[in-house]
Amino acid sequence: METKNKRSTFSGQLGYVMAVAGSAVGLGNIWRFPYLAAKYGGGIFLLTYFILAVTFGFALLISETALGRKTKKSPIAAYKKLGAKKLQIGGWLNAIVPMLIVPYYCVVGGWVCKYLFEYIKNNSTNLVSNNYFSNFSSSSIQPVFWLIVFAILVFVVVLLGVEKGVEKCSKILMPALIIMAIFIAGYTLFTPGAIEGAKYYLIPDFSRFSIMTVVAAMGQMFYSLSIGMGILFTYGSYMKKEIDMERSITQVEIMDTIVAFLAGLMIVPAVFAFSNGDPNTLNAGPSLMFITLPNVFNSMALGNIIGIVFFLLVLFAALTSAISLMECCVSIIQDRFDLSRKKCCTIILAGILILGIPCSLGFGVLDFIKPLGLSILDFFDFMTNSIMMPISAICTCLLIIKVTGFKTVINEVEISSKFKRKKAYLFCMKYIVVPGLIIILLSSILSTIGIISI
Repeated sequence: METKNKRSTFSGQLGYVMAVAGSAVGLGNIWRFPYLAAKYGGGIFLLTYFILAVTFGFALLISETALGRKTKKSPIAAYKKLGAKKLQIGGWLNAIVPMLIVPYYCVVGGWVCKYLFEYIKNNSTNLVSNNYFSNFSSSSIQPVFWLIVFAILVFVVVLLGVEKGVEKCSKILMPALIIMAIFIAGYTLFTPGAIEGAKYYLIPDFSRFSIMTVVAAMGQMFYSLSIGMGILFTYGSYMKKEIDMERSITQVEIMDTIVAFLAGLMIVPAVFAFSNGDPNTLNAGPSLMFITLPNVFNSMALGNIIGIVFFLLVLFAALTSAISLMECCVSIIQDRFDLSRKKCCTIILAGILILGIPCSLGFGVLDFIKPLGLSILDFFDFMTNSIMMPISAICTCLLIIKVTGFKTVINEVEISSKFKRKKAYLFCMKYIVVPGLIIILLSSILSTIGIISI
C-alpha cells in the first residue's frame, strides 16, 4: 500500500492503457451505444463515432492526460498549480462529477450483480416474468443490499492501491471482457434472423444521416471516453514520464471503440431477430439491459449460459468504470487533505452509501421525490452528464488556450515521443472542440426537457 505522501504510479504503458480503457468501457458502451447506432442508421453512426473519437476525443484525452502528468495532481490541485485562478470552477467540477456519479453507478452495478446471481442460480425464467425488474428495483431491501455488495467490491480493489489494485484488476478484467464480447457476438450471429440485424447495424444508411447523428455520436463519445470527470487528470498524474502518451491514448481509443462496436454486434442482431426487425425494441437504458435482453436470451438455445456470460461481461465493464471513478475521488481527497489511502477509501465508501441508497430508493419508497420531474438517480445523471461534464471540459480547453498555452501540452507529450498528430490536435483544439462541447451541453439540456430527441 502506498505511503501517505508518495504519489502512486502505473507500472508501465500496459497498466495505464488497461486502466484508462477500463474507465472508458462502461455501462454506456453496453446499453447506450447499440441503441444510438440502431437509431441513427447503423454503419453511418459507427463511421461518425470513429471520426469524432480520433479527432475531437483524441484532443481532449491528450489535453487532460498531459495536464495531469505535468502537475502530478488530481483536478483541483492541477488547476491551482497551473495558475488558473479564474477557472478554478473547472477543477472543482472535475472533482465533484466522479463523487456524484459513483454512488448511482454503484446502484446500477448492484442491479447487474443481482441479475448475474439469478442466472447463476438458473432462475432465468423468473427474470422474464412480468414486472420482475420494476418490482425488484422499486423494493426497499434487495437493491440496497446489492448496491452494498457492488460498492464493497469496488472499495476492496481501490484500497489495494493503483498498481496492485486498479492496474492489476484492469489487466485481468479488460481482456476477459473483450473475449466474452467476441463470444456472445459470434454466438448471436448464428441466431435465426440475426444476419438481417447485423446488416442493419453495419451497413451505412446515408439517408438517415443528419446533424443529430453527429450530436448523438459526439455525446456518446464524450461520455464513453471519461472526458470531463477528473479521471484522465488523475490517471495522467500516475503516468510515468517515459511512457509514450500519444501511443497510449491511441490504444485507449481503439480499445474503447472495439468494445462499443462489439456491444452493438452482440445486442443489435439478437434484439433485431427477437423483435422481427423492429429497431424500436432497442430502448436505451435499464429496459434494454434488464427487460429486453433477458427475454432475448430466454428465446435462445443455451440462453441461461449466454445470460451468465453477458451479465458477467457487464459486471466487469461496470466494475472497471466504478473503480476509476472511486480512484479519482480518493486521489482528490489525498491531494486536498493529505490523508492515507485507507481513510480516503472509507470516506468515499461512506459517501457512496449516503448518496447511493436514496438513488436506489428513488424507484420505490422515495419515488415521490422528483427534482426537475426526474427520479433521484436520473437527476444525478442529468446534472453530471448533461451539465457539469461539458462545462468542466470547456474549462479545461480555456485553461489551455488562455492560461498554459498549447505548448504546455505539446511539450509534455514530446517528453516521451514525437507528437505525430500535433497538427490535428492543434486544429481540433482551436476550431472544433469548444463549439462541439457547447453543442453537447445545449443538446443534452434540450433533450432532457423534451424539446429535441437524442
